[in-house]
Amino acid sequence: MLKLSAFFILVFSLTACDETPTEFHHSSLYFGTLIDITLYDVSPDLANAAFKQIDEDFAYMHMAWSPWETGSIKRANGLLKTGIAFSAGPGTLDLIKKSMPIAEKTEHLFNPAIGNLINLWQIHKHDDPNIRPPDEKQIKRLVQSNPQLTDIEINGVKIRTDNPDLSLNFGAYAKGYAIDIEINMLKNLGVKHAIISAGGDLKTLGSHGDRHWNIAIQHPRMDTWIAQMETQGEESIFTSGDYERYYEYKGKRYHHILDPRTGYPATGVQSVTVIHTDSGLADAAATALFVAGPEKWLEIAKKLQLKQAMLIDDNGTVFVTPAMKKRLKFNAQIQTTIITTAAL
Repeated sequence: MLKLSAFFILVFSLTACDETPTEFHHSSLYFGTLIDITLYDVSPDLANAAFKQIDEDFAYMHMAWSPWETGSIKRANGLLKTGIAFSAGPGTLDLIKKSMPIAEKTEHLFNPAIGNLINLWQIHKHDDPNIRPPDEKQIKRLVQSNPQLTDIEINGVKIRTDNPDLSLNFGAYAKGYAIDIEINMLKNLGVKHAIISAGGDLKTLGSHGDRHWNIAIQHPRMDTWIAQMETQGEESIFTSGDYERYYEYKGKRYHHILDPRTGYPATGVQSVTVIHTDSGLADAAATALFVAGPEKWLEIAKKLQLKQAMLIDDNGTVFVTPAMKKRLKFNAQIQTTIITTAAL
C-alpha cells in the first residue's frame, strides 16, 4: 500500500451506457491505486448505494491498514517495538491471523513482517529523482534479524513480539482481502454481476449478460496484453510484476517485490498471475511465487494448493499450469515461448 496525500482523489462516474442501460461504473483511489467497479443488471438506486458504501469502506480500510497513515497498523507497529503486550485493533488481528498460515505455507516468502525493509527501500517514492538503493549494511542487519509473523505472540486480543525489527506491512494481502469484503457486501445488497478491479488485480461476480467477463493480463514488458481469458462466475485474478513500481539506478532496475531472504528485489521473474476464488490468497500467492522464482514457484504453488498460475521469467518465457493454459488465449501478435508445467 502506498501512502496517499491528505486528500483522496475521487472520480465518481455513475453513468448508464446507452447500449446497456443497467451497467454502471465507478472509480476512486485507495490503497495507492485506482479502484474501478462495474455493476451490471442493477437499478440506479442500488448502484448509487453500492458505490457510496464501497467508498466508505475502502476509505476506512486504507486508513486503518496503511503502515503510513494514522491508523490501526501504524499504531501496532509503534507498540510492537516495545515488546509489551497490547490490544490490537480487530482489523489488525484479522490481517495477522489470516496472513499467518499463508506465510508459513510459502516458507515466509510472503512476509508481512518486513515493513522496516520495505521502508528502507522507499519504493513508494520511486518518482523521486534522487532515490537510490539503501546501504548494504542496513539491509544485511534486517535480513539477519529475520522478522516473521510467527514472531508475534497472540493471547486473545493482545499481541507482542521479542523482535524489535518486526514491522507490519500487508501490501501484498490487504488489497485482495478488501476486494473480497466488498464483493460480499455487493452480494448482500443483491448485486449478482460485478467486477472490482484494483490496479488491474480484480474479482468478478456473475457475468455480463449472456457472456462471461473477459479479462486481459498485462504483458510485463509491452504496452499491451499477453493473454486474455473468460471468467467463470466468482473468480479472483491477481498479478505481481516488476513493472508496477520500480526505479533505475546506474542502469539497474530496482522493483518493489522484495525477497526476505536477501533483502533485495526478487530476481528471475517479470510477472506472476494467480487465479483463485480467495482474493487475499491470490494476492499473497502472486507475491510469494514471484519471490520463489522459476526454480521454486511450483513447489510453493503446491503447498498453497493452487491449480491456476502463470510465471513469466526474466527472459520472457511463459510457464503456465495446465488448468490455466486451457483457459488462456495468448496474443498472436507477440512471439512468446510457452511451456506447460506438470499439473498441480
